[in-house]
Amino acid sequence: MTDAAYRFSADRDEMDRELVHTWLSREAYWALGRTRAVQDTAMDASVNFGMFDVATGRQVAYARLVTDSVTFAWLCDVFVDPAVRGQGVGVALIENVGAMLDGLNLRRVVLATSSAHGLYAKYGFETVAAPDHWMERRA
Repeated sequence: MTDAAYRFSADRDEMDRELVHTWLSREAYWALGRTRAVQDTAMDASVNFGMFDVATGRQVAYARLVTDSVTFAWLCDVFVDPAVRGQGVGVALIENVGAMLDGLNLRRVVLATSSAHGLYAKYGFETVAAPDHWMERRA
């Protein structure tokens, strides 16, 4: 990937909501079947990030940050279009998101991944230090 081929944006209005919904509801194991209404509500309540093909303007990756912008954030819904995987788009997305996170000076940023531990480790993420302190409530 050349730096000029793709650009990063954190402008919510630039996100292709229909495309993001299609990706997540049909291809992302954690969001299969998610409705468009739920996705739109989640996007409206979050900080949204995208990578865009400079030549076509088409969105090629997405990530969402749920945060209070002061102490805590959860990075989620990270997705790279299968057509551009392996071209550094995901790396560029996480680099840019990481730079924004650094500017917030949050105490903790968490994420969950089943397969990209190596990528996130390059940007400071590590296994939860005290997993026995964390709990979850599932619907």
